[in-house]
Amino acid sequence: MIRLSNVSHSYGVEQVVDDVSLDVEPGEVVAVIGPSGVGKTTLLRTMALFLEPDAGTVALDGDAVWDAAEDERLALRRRIGMVFQEASLFDASVARNVEYGLRVRQDWRERIREQLRSLAGSTNPAAAVEDALEVVGLADKLDQQARSLSGGEAQRVSFARALAYEPSYLLLDEPTSDLDPRNTGLIEEAVFEARDRGIGVVVATHDMHQAERVADRVGVLLGDGFTEVGPTERIFDDPSDERTRKFISGELVY
Repeated sequence: MIRLSNVSHSYGVEQVVDDVSLDVEPGEVVAVIGPSGVGKTTLLRTMALFLEPDAGTVALDGDAVWDAAEDERLALRRRIGMVFQEASLFDASVARNVEYGLRVRQDWRERIREQLRSLAGSTNPAAAVEDALEVVGLADKLDQQARSLSGGEAQRVSFARALAYEPSYLLLDEPTSDLDPRNTGLIEEAVFEARDRGIGVVVATHDMHQAERVADRVGVLLGDGFTEVGPTERIFDDPSDERTRKFISGELVY
């Protein structure tokens, strides 16, 4: 699992994440909900190992990440995929964009070969690219220039790029905030597919309805950390913390 224990992070004098703990298991979807500015993105970037916390520990399957040597830390980081709020694609074909994650993980060739065999009975990287695009409904766009896509299609390509190398964990930062209902639905279906493949998924979102639809567990992140983390149905129907209830009902305004 990914385990954050008492993690804090600040930018200068501004404390953004304060004493936060969270476990994410393989094959589950965890939604992190909360208003803008409470540290959802910083939390994801810490889980993605882009940011070293000021305090606390981050462990991946029991290995304390920031205690590891640099090459070991890089290997751990490469087990995690992240999709940002805005798609950032190269000036190349859709296929070339999606296979990027495979190309930069050359030291993982044998692991990638094993994954490709399980996906398509082939060691050809194209099999993983086609499979990932099929998941997001873009198999027919393989040779199209990525920058000619619509915004929703571009975001789905970003998702496919992260999915293609079968990460252990996939982190999504407001992945559908600017998308129409159709593209939103396709990405949510891709989240379920990732979960079914045993990938642990974390979705940071301010859309509580989306959290209800996709998550197995929900964490409510307010200005002083998580008020609570628990099964989705309980969080929305019978929260144990009064701040959670007020936030979900709209009584607590940030």
